[in-house]
Amino acid sequence: MNQAQQKAIRVGLADKNPLIQAALKQLLSEDRRFELLHVASDCASFLENIARQPVDVGVIGWIFGPCDGRYILDHLSDEKQAPRVVVYTGDENQTVPTLVMAHGGAAFVSKSEQPAVLLDTIAAVATGRMVFPYIDVRTLYDNPLTTLTRRELEVLSDLASGRTNKQIARDLGVSLNTVKFHVRNLFQKLGVNSRGQAISMYLRS
Repeated sequence: MNQAQQKAIRVGLADKNPLIQAALKQLLSEDRRFELLHVASDCASFLENIARQPVDVGVIGWIFGPCDGRYILDHLSDEKQAPRVVVYTGDENQTVPTLVMAHGGAAFVSKSEQPAVLLDTIAAVATGRMVFPYIDVRTLYDNPLTTLTRRELEVLSDLASGRTNKQIARDLGVSLNTVKFHVRNLFQKLGVNSRGQAISMYLRS
């Protein structure tokens, strides 16, 4: 089967920068391997788009203001039909690729790379591959957040995004007491006494 006969890879984008959005839309439209289904500027809109119109691969930035790529990755972790996610960012923090891998991302691509690298990475991820720069996997366990359960990470990510316990309970479909239970547990595991300290540790990580 040649490229023209293959089913196009469905892609969803999320980036806060309109110029990046426009550039990626142009790149993807010129490559017949891909079909761009939707574009978002923030975490919530991207997740809503995915729920409404599933894609094979999501291409997201890392920083979106009140939330970051971890928020998206953590919220997709329990979804059976979740897309594979490529993080495409200009953030030069050397810990970001490690965080992407630790939170379930499929690939990391720096915006300093040539556009063809991103396109080939999307195609590779769609076939089930993971694409990362060299990472010392031993550092994955240096982060205190790795002691948290997936649900505790999700709750912490919500706290960092400014959501109240009531909002988190509603979004997760659980009781307020369940959210308070998770918050107490994650405080204990992180050795903190307040949500401000927990959020600070989350953001520093």
